[in-house]
Amino acid sequence: MNRYPPWKYLLIGAVILVCALYALPNLFGEDPAVQISPAYARDMKMDETVQATAEAKLKEAGIEFTRVDRTPKQLLVRFKDTDTQLKAYTLLKDAMPKYIVAQNLAPATPDWLQGLGGQPMYLGLDLRGGVHFLMQVDMETAITQDEETYVNEFRTLFREKKLRYKGSIIRVKDGGGILVVFDTLEKREQAKKIIEKQYDDLAIAEHENVGADEYRLHLTFTEKALNENRQKALQQNIITLRNRVNELGVSEPVIQRQGDDRIVVQLPGVQDTARAKEILGATATLEFRLVAQEDDKYGGRLYQRREGPPVKLKRRVIATGEHIVDAAATFDQRSGQPATTVRLDNKGGKRMLQATRKNVGKPMAVVFIEYHIKTKVTEDGKKIITRQKTEEVINVATIIEEFSNRFQITGLKQGEATNLALLLRAGALKAPMEIIEERTVGPSLGQENIDKGLLSIMLGFVSVMLFMWLRYKTFGLVANIALLMNVVILVALLSLLQATLTLPGMAGIVLTLGMAVDANVLIFEKIREEVANGNSPQSSIHAGYEKAFVTIFDANLTTLIAALMLLSFGTGPIKGFAITLSFGIVTSMFTAIMITRGVINFLYGGKTLTKLPV
Repeated sequence: MNRYPPWKYLLIGAVILVCALYALPNLFGEDPAVQISPAYARDMKMDETVQATAEAKLKEAGIEFTRVDRTPKQLLVRFKDTDTQLKAYTLLKDAMPKYIVAQNLAPATPDWLQGLGGQPMYLGLDLRGGVHFLMQVDMETAITQDEETYVNEFRTLFREKKLRYKGSIIRVKDGGGILVVFDTLEKREQAKKIIEKQYDDLAIAEHENVGADEYRLHLTFTEKALNENRQKALQQNIITLRNRVNELGVSEPVIQRQGDDRIVVQLPGVQDTARAKEILGATATLEFRLVAQEDDKYGGRLYQRREGPPVKLKRRVIATGEHIVDAAATFDQRSGQPATTVRLDNKGGKRMLQATRKNVGKPMAVVFIEYHIKTKVTEDGKKIITRQKTEEVINVATIIEEFSNRFQITGLKQGEATNLALLLRAGALKAPMEIIEERTVGPSLGQENIDKGLLSIMLGFVSVMLFMWLRYKTFGLVANIALLMNVVILVALLSLLQATLTLPGMAGIVLTLGMAVDANVLIFEKIREEVANGNSPQSSIHAGYEKAFVTIFDANLTTLIAALMLLSFGTGPIKGFAITLSFGIVTSMFTAIMITRGVINFLYGGKTLTKLPV
């Protein structure tokens, strides 16, 4: 009685061995490092020449590095401390302008362990350090942009329908909608029918005879459309932020909605906060327009040029940043100046082909657009938000031949091509955002949190082990072995799944320790009851595990359901707690029942016993 077949012992041993191996990377910590990656062509590889250049620059400056890791996409130079890292970053950033140089923290896991797929757990913002942003989305500008899009569409639509309107299509300020004026009632009714048929998200109001031969059509978004547009703006900004963070190479970022118009962004491990703010908050996008000719009957609008006199551009937009599917920084082969290669989607490529085919030999301009939000606090404490839209022509070039979805933009400053390519790849923000809250957690504070968290786990671990030993003697020591294995298996699971560990996650581990021995307490008390009832030691062990199992399973199942609910609906710290708790429940079931039973069977199974040390 109470014997495991050999395969069960082999299974337990294999699980413990594998989990110990994959928990091991968490003991090696991280090295301060400088990451070097290509700033221009995306297919540019990091070869031995780049590595030799970086090493030579560091040696010339007397900056010691511990190791250099090179992959086709990046170079990682490791240092012994953050002070040396900062010196190296400052040096290499100036010495290697053709590359993106950033500070980073690199896992110090040995190569042989990395070769087996061993990686440490990701650490959250509160443990690793990094930056926290709370960003507010400017919904008014989002609605304004939608109205401007419709204005351009109506111009094209009425032109195609050969429906003339008086003057220009006007966008009323402060979300007042769009105003179109016709000189006859018949034309207005025709326009009304067209809009009603194609645009169900617009409410139409008529204004009779405001002036001589003036029949006005006032178009506004319906309340339903306004709400949908706001939701789309928020969702698109979240997606765009995720794409931009991916371009920055941040591991396990947190980007989530807060309320109706705010987004929380947490970037663990980011040390260059200025660079993060620049990329996340940038609202740069592009418009491609033809230059208006003197005899252009539709007129145009003057735009300031980055260099040179203003230029008059046509009102019709050929393509915008929304049509861009890829962009890469490169150099113009003719001038050697920084440039950005752009690839458009099918819709944008088709429109570009139509425009360039009809206008070979004519100039086309690239308009760089950026939104700025500034907040001023008055003497009485009120916040005044001002919005500013900056538009400038960065390039005017003659269309030599027709082209569609692939072309190159020049006229950019050094470094601007890289940022522009990154922003265009990630997508344009639907609406500008303002950082209304910023918190930076330094690496030293993160390490302090880690130390305190580990101390709490160790104190809890030792306290539980001491109690179990004093209360249940040898059986208590067996439970302590299982408790240790529980921690190892839990850490291994979190590492294999690359879960993010936070301070609340550490609290979940501490709670798991208590819950793990709770199962053993139930089992051992059942064994004591069986012995007190006069049963033999072997039958008492068997009955104790069998009778306690249902109670343990039900208790853990109900806790697991609660943890899964927290995991599904919780955010931030709550989710971190739920992750470790969920995994901890599963691992504690395995260790408390399978491992302790295996050890006790190994020690006492099949033996003639007169009493049990429990």
